[in-house]
Amino acid sequence: MITKMESRDAMELLRRGAIGRLGCVIDEGPYVVPVNYVFDGDSILVHSLPGRKIAALRANPRACIQVDEIVHEFEWRSAIAYGTYEEVKDPDERDSLLQRILERFPHFTPVESAMSQVEGIPETIIFRIKVESATGVCET
Repeated sequence: MITKMESRDAMELLRRGAIGRLGCVIDEGPYVVPVNYVFDGDSILVHSLPGRKIAALRANPRACIQVDEIVHEFEWRSAIAYGTYEEVKDPDERDSLLQRILERFPHFTPVESAMSQVEGIPETIIFRIKVESATGVCET
């Protein structure tokens, strides 16, 4: 039976998750891409190189993140968080958040950091989606 999750349960699912689908708008249409993330209870933290999603988020900062936890086709949970994009510009905060992301994903290599030392290669962008609301559904 499919049921609606309480907001606190949706937030807990976001906290447990690691891979989500970031939804944003580009050229008047939806754009959805998978991202690794860390949820700190208030914001979803993501790192990226410049590209289509960053251009979309800079043009329209409204975004969402959708996360699943699937045991099998009749036992799953799905949450979606809505919020606003905010790029982290402060170098100390940026480095601290990147470290936090790398601690959560120890098998990531800081490729973007190494690449940013090469002239002409853009620096890693750290951004957050400040969560304003979260909803979810589940089947158990």
